[in-house]
Amino acid sequence: MKKLAMVMMTAGIICLVYSGWNIWKGRQLQLSTLQQAKAMTNEVGNSVKEQGKYSSSKKIDKNIIGVLEIPRLEKELPIVEGTTPDNLEKGVGHYKTSALPGNKDQIVLSGHRDTMFRRFGEIKKGDTVTLKLKSGSYLYVVDHMKIVHADDRTIIHSTKPKEELVLTTCYPFHYVGNAPKRYIIYAYPKTTRRP
Repeated sequence: MKKLAMVMMTAGIICLVYSGWNIWKGRQLQLSTLQQAKAMTNEVGNSVKEQGKYSSSKKIDKNIIGVLEIPRLEKELPIVEGTTPDNLEKGVGHYKTSALPGNKDQIVLSGHRDTMFRRFGEIKKGDTVTLKLKSGSYLYVVDHMKIVHADDRTIIHSTKPKEELVLTTCYPFHYVGNAPKRYIIYAYPKTTRRP
């Protein structure tokens, strides 16, 4: 019995260390991606460069396209091109088939509920979100939210000539495993009302 207890305790410690290592590694990757995104959009100040966390001499990941700011959550999140599992570990993923800001069509960004979009449910109607890209900053106002089934593919579609920002994540927020639904936030350019 003592040997079994020791084996179980050792296995538990190994699992905790492994999980902790993965969480730390993921946060470091996200921080690095955010710093590169800020550098790319000219938002990195001298203080970060002086700390040696990011140097302009380092190569910027070609998949990084910008920064998503969510004031309600006091968050700045890196935006990467694509929604592969590797990309979503780095930041918020931009669906390649959707538009980019300023192109008067639907922009779709997706993130994991337990990393990038933690506290996502706290966002309210009327809140603002900003997308900062090389081409400039784009301010959007949250208009409404909805919950859909995970298999619902009608969310992603052209909205030409109206620009629409769609933020998606898995739902319920505290679900363990593959969540059966998606939480969708719709936002529109500040100067535009809902179509």
